[in-house]
Amino acid sequence: MRKIVLLCAAGMSTSALVRKMKEAAKDSGYDCEISAHPVAEAKNYSDADYILLGPQVRYRLKEVQGQLPNNRVEVIDMKDYGMMNGKAVLDHVRTALED
Repeated sequence: MRKIVLLCAAGMSTSALVRKMKEAAKDSGYDCEISAHPVAEAKNYSDADYILLGPQVRYRLKEVQGQLPNNRVEVIDMKDYGMMNGKAVLDHVRTALED
């Protein structure tokens, strides 16, 4: 099972995207755990397979990468985030993880 963590200012604004990603995962039979948290708690998720930052906290990318040097960390595509396109975000993660 893959663990995907989304980080934003307070862990709230990404919750809708998490729901959409979970729906897409269920529809495709992809075994994963997806959750949203405040970016301030990033260091607590070193066990995540993939960490995504909301576009509103993209300026903290280098900081999070520094805290989690062994994790894949990137910013969610702004278009997919704005459209709450959970399938596109999940497909991107799956491709990057070669799942």
